[in-house]
Amino acid sequence: MNKEITSILIANRGEIAVRIIRACHETGIRSVVVFSDVDRTAPHVLFADEAYHIGPAPSSQSYLVQDKLIEVAKKANVDAIHPGYGFLSENPSFARKVVEAGLIFIGPPASAIEKMGDKTTARKIMKQAGVPIVPGTVQPLTSVSDAHTSAGDIGFPLLIKAAGGGGGKGMRVVESENDLQGAFKAAQNEARSAFGDDRIYIEKFVRAPKHIEIQILADSHGNYVHLGERECSIQRRHQKIIEEAPSLAIDETIRNKMGEAAIKAAQACSYINAGTIEFLFDADRNFYFLEMNTRVQVEHPVTELITGIDIVKEQFAIASGKQLSFSQSDIQRNGHAIECRIYAEDPLNNFLPSIGTVERLQGPSGPGIREDRGIQQGNEISVYYDPMVSKLLAWGRTREEAIKRMERALHEYLIQGVITNIPACINVLRHPLFRDGSYTTHFMDSHFDPEELRKPENDEQTAVAIAAATMLHRQKKQPVVHKSKPENNNQWKYQQRQRE
Repeated sequence: MNKEITSILIANRGEIAVRIIRACHETGIRSVVVFSDVDRTAPHVLFADEAYHIGPAPSSQSYLVQDKLIEVAKKANVDAIHPGYGFLSENPSFARKVVEAGLIFIGPPASAIEKMGDKTTARKIMKQAGVPIVPGTVQPLTSVSDAHTSAGDIGFPLLIKAAGGGGGKGMRVVESENDLQGAFKAAQNEARSAFGDDRIYIEKFVRAPKHIEIQILADSHGNYVHLGERECSIQRRHQKIIEEAPSLAIDETIRNKMGEAAIKAAQACSYINAGTIEFLFDADRNFYFLEMNTRVQVEHPVTELITGIDIVKEQFAIASGKQLSFSQSDIQRNGHAIECRIYAEDPLNNFLPSIGTVERLQGPSGPGIREDRGIQQGNEISVYYDPMVSKLLAWGRTREEAIKRMERALHEYLIQGVITNIPACINVLRHPLFRDGSYTTHFMDSHFDPEELRKPENDEQTAVAIAAATMLHRQKKQPVVHKSKPENNNQWKYQQRQRE
């Protein structure tokens, strides 16, 4: 049954809220947002048609309070709620409350979120559907003795994982039986603290895999399509940093097999709307189901750039009851796209968040460049939310052109007041393993050396200047401007602006 959506409450903040607002404006839909105390002047508040204050800065008192969001939705008289990503986007209780309030939830049914949110249930469903899974348990383990029994069947090394969460929390690599008891208890404690759920499962640890994900769309009329893969193997602490599409490791035969498996996975849980199936891809070109993200992904623009399909607008159409306007054979890939997540983090200090006010901000532009940003000059990077500043994307006719455009854009990016990971992104893009596409999920642990950022083209004086500027920034002193610097050293000039 079709129901035209004319107004949407965006239950989120930052760049994804701005992204959804833009889709609303382009489709003539009224956009309504919410904001906490520290977000009063954030771009999503300024860009939306209406904005409502929902509480103090901590998300537990604002963006995560389900009843407040429903109350605002009713007050604003909207038709639907879009949860974005993070916060309540994969919370089945919230999805149910939205529907029970007579509103449209722009996402999958609560039942699908529930099934795929529980990792052991998801593995069981995938196994029954014929989707390859990493060898391991399909039932949660509650004791160390159960873990020892299962480990004997699976073999070492193995991976302990939280059944009720993700993001690297409750996860431990275990190399031998002697390490199992300590790792199991530590993972249980972390999972209990992070998710309120200490159930654990174990699976075979796949050494040096790639992380490949498939974007799917499904409507309420039984139509399913996949939009190809994204390569997401540049990760730190199980969080993605750089994504690209297509992947150099995937040929057309494997792409079709992975796409078919992704659609099987979506059909197995009666999925509707946009979703992503994540796979591990090993050195022998085998792929295994990892998990399903039942929401729009942070990195969805990578796929948009090479397919020309606006995934957020498709979410609107699907939620209103419309059929997909294209079939699998209609989907074509064009060129190559790369995304760098720009974080307010210090790569010279173990990537710790850099908190402060953005004193100056000028994003890059030019051919093939897209930036999805959720802050503006004068905004604060606070302790309350994820320190992602923006998502920077580059498209090129070839991968080499996309890389060169991304490098140029990263050098153009000017941000002062906080330290960012931009020099680290440049460092990764220039690495031979990234250039030839052979990198794996262990790249940042094995090949990224932050000390390389201190050695811009072997200029000792410049390295000292960068270190001094960084120290002054941390002490919150006035910026230092160095007038004598090599004019042809673009990387140094960029890094210097970062730290002033």
